Amino acid sequence: MRLFQTLGAFLLVAGTWAAVGCGQNGASSQVTSQAASQSTSQAQATAAAYPAEYPDDVYPDSRNRLPLIQREEMDEQGQKAYDSAVSNPRSLAGLQGPAGIRLHSARSRESEYLRYESDLGRRLTELAILVTAREMDQQFEWTVHEGVALQEGLEPAIIEVVRLRQPLTGLGEKEAAIIQLGREVFRNHRLSPDTFARALQLFGDKTLVDLVSLMGNYASTAVLLTTFDQQLPPGQKPLLPIP
Repeated sequence: MRLFQTLGAFLLVAGTWAAVGCGQNGASSQVTSQAASQSTSQAQATAAAYPAEYPDDVYPDSRNRLPLIQREEMDEQGQKAYDSAVSNPRSLAGLQGPAGIRLHSARSRESEYLRYESDLGRRLTELAILVTAREMDQQFEWTVHEGVALQEGLEPAIIEVVRLRQPLTGLGEKEAAIIQLGREVFRNHRLSPDTFARALQLFGDKTLVDLVSLMGNYASTAVLLTTFDQQLPPGQKPLLPIP
């Protein structure tokens, strides 16, 4: 019975997103807003009607660890991103997926913003990049960014913790949270509730989304560099010990 209920819920939500997408062409922004609001309400009603066994820290409306964001809570730029997300006919999950998570930041996902403009700050941004390079064992990415990290004020002792995969004892809360998050996500392919809760408390939802988006961006870069065997400049000493 649960299988048929879950399937029915999925079809109802999918139909709702499709309807919003089809009616978007030629509609005014006000109509878009009303349709998006109705779609969100129906998705929430569906989630309530067909409850599932979710972990304690997962919100039923979004089916992830952040609540489903409301359009009226967002600024003008965010509302444009919201309208685009709910009216996208190619979306497989609507707001109950990666598009909904990214709306908590509602910024361009381009690396320029993530690296230079995020509220994370340049020092912690470079730490997150080094954590990603370390966990991906990407020599070029690490070697290029280690010097930048030092210039941005990241302490050599913290860099050594990441480089040598040392314990996090004695590190600041934010530094330890970034390193632990990266280690769990890249090694275990999951994040423990305690680690998530600590990161959310330290950074807030917007900056946390920026942080993991940054890591994802540089993980993608690491795959490119590894696939095409990017070499260091002549005379450049490799700085990352690779097993």
